[in-house]
Amino acid sequence: MSQAPATPRRTDRRHDREIIALALPAFGALVAEPLFVMVDSAVVGHLGTPQLAGLGIAAALLTTAVSVFVFLAYATTAAVARRVGAGDLTGAIRQGMDGIWLALLLGAAVIAVVLPTAPWLVEIFGASGTAAPYATTYLRISSLGIPAMLVVLAATGVLRGLQDTRTPLYVAIGGFSANAVLNVGLVYGAGLGIAGSAWGTVIAQCGMAAVYLTVVVRGARRHGAALRPDAAGIRASAQAGVPLLVRTLSLRAVLMIATAVAARLGDAEIAAHQIVLTLWSLLAFALDAIAIAGQAIIGRYLGAGDRDGAKAACRRMVQWGVASGVVLGVVVVLARPAFIPLFTSDPAVQGPLLTTLLVVAVTQPVSGIVFILDGVLMGAGDGPYLAWAMVVTLALFAPVALAVPALGGGLVALWWAMALMMTVRMLTLWLRTRSGRWIVTGASR
Repeated sequence: MSQAPATPRRTDRRHDREIIALALPAFGALVAEPLFVMVDSAVVGHLGTPQLAGLGIAAALLTTAVSVFVFLAYATTAAVARRVGAGDLTGAIRQGMDGIWLALLLGAAVIAVVLPTAPWLVEIFGASGTAAPYATTYLRISSLGIPAMLVVLAATGVLRGLQDTRTPLYVAIGGFSANAVLNVGLVYGAGLGIAGSAWGTVIAQCGMAAVYLTVVVRGARRHGAALRPDAAGIRASAQAGVPLLVRTLSLRAVLMIATAVAARLGDAEIAAHQIVLTLWSLLAFALDAIAIAGQAIIGRYLGAGDRDGAKAACRRMVQWGVASGVVLGVVVVLARPAFIPLFTSDPAVQGPLLTTLLVVAVTQPVSGIVFILDGVLMGAGDGPYLAWAMVVTLALFAPVALAVPALGGGLVALWWAMALMMTVRMLTLWLRTRSGRWIVTGASR
């Protein structure tokens, strides 16, 4: 008896199950990451204000250094997922190992740069004379964990490509818990102060990297994949990552320009801007979790040569993105009265904050589409287009944002400029997905 053909509704349900199975654990892992810095801040904050200020500067530098290399996760996810879709698990894990070796090389290079230049980096960030020594100490020690952090990124990409987002969630929870215990024990129990917090983070990150490597190595041995470094494979991983690096740097530039403009608007405006940016980043975690599912699912469909499946999955995930954006926007509007007092009691800050959050709420559906299509094109390995699109977006955003103070605009005007930036991103990504040029099937792009 032949099986009945899948109806659109049955296809949507199948995609929904896939999206939920991958996105929910991915969201948990994403939320766990910033908790590292929160724990460090809570523990170090009781040592004194100079120590906390030093931690803030060092943490900003470390976050920037690591976030620049997020392509290790994105590019690896797409490449591994394609191999999985093509039925080549050995090749998938081999591809993942190339990404991990690249992470180790980049991590070693970052250490070589940060260790001797730490005092200078802290100085250019404007650290005070009392905070600078603490920032330098934390930065130098924590930089030793950067190779482990980058391995975690690459190995996370391997597992996502293998359609496994649960293991990264468990590792993130374990790493967060270990970091909390180590921080308290080393800072207060061992009396190491801020250095103890840095060592606790390094040990926790190394432990996470060790768990990931154990999982990947076991998979490599089970499927007969080679573990030794392969120069051609590492070079290919680096080449695939370059466009995503350009995309990430352009996006970071957008956020830096926005913060610089907010600082020129006044103390109340920059304070409100930082609160809005914090919420905006938190909302991004929910949308990014669906995008991560998109990377893995799209890569697998294209690797299997299933063009129709990739198109259907893309369509369904965009619907998820829009729906999620609408829900998050409504939550922001309703939660404003409870949310704002948690961060500030200053009426001068609350005023612009109240209105600016409405702009954030209105643009959440647009953000939902942007994140999903970004993930779809990453999963397709369409990095060069993503790089070009983000550079164009930056070129259009920069003059508009920089004109806000000159034209007498305030924080609300700045965030309308951010809304324009997201709209431009949406249009560039939509045009690409509509063209179908991203659909390249096979085990490699």
